[in-house]
Amino acid sequence: MKQIVSLVALATLAVLLWHLAPIAMPSDLGSVASHYVTHGIEDNRGSNLVTSVIVNYRGLDTLGEVTVLFLSVSGVAFVLRRRTGLEILKPRPASEIVTTGARLLFAPIVLFGAYIFVHGHLTPGGGFQGGAVVASAVLLLILADRDRTLPHAALAWLESLSGLGFILAGAVGLVVTGSFLANRGVLPLGVWTELFSAGIIPVIYILIGLKVGSELAALLDVMVHAADDEEARS
Repeated sequence: MKQIVSLVALATLAVLLWHLAPIAMPSDLGSVASHYVTHGIEDNRGSNLVTSVIVNYRGLDTLGEVTVLFLSVSGVAFVLRRRTGLEILKPRPASEIVTTGARLLFAPIVLFGAYIFVHGHLTPGGGFQGGAVVASAVLLLILADRDRTLPHAALAWLESLSGLGFILAGAVGLVVTGSFLANRGVLPLGVWTELFSAGIIPVIYILIGLKVGSELAALLDVMVHAADDEEARS
């Protein structure tokens, strides 16, 4: 009976919302969107217009998103490192299939993630997606070997240097053209659809990919080994 009442309530709500807030698709692009579509290729020479918007036109937003990700990872690591009263369970060893699969797939997955953020200006994807794929390869290794620990010092350096490189790339544009994260005039824009094109956009996406990958990998390691730290303290 409850399921029937819930379905009726949802159907009634859907009808009311359909009439009160009809969905209307705009017939024309706005002034900002029109500029992106009209001048995106000319300004950046990137085949992926979304990349041009995110990394160039709205580069400060992307810098903010990277900062939010860093703060989120730091907050989760801070909370998990200080949990008390955990019930510690010994995990089962991974099967031979998982172990062998992790060894075989780790390198191809990392290569695929690198391909995504290196080609972010040409194909769908970019630094965030590629970094997440790289972190998934690290997760596969951790699942295959529960006792595996990551080099936190190396990950911290990689994350810090890639974030600093992002800031320096924006500062170069500020010095050269007077605009933070400017693209035109900093590096050659190259030929459209070629790998070495789009100016500074590929460089920024590589830095974002390294930063996101190292941060998520460190977060996975903290989540997996939080109980181990608690056991060591007790």
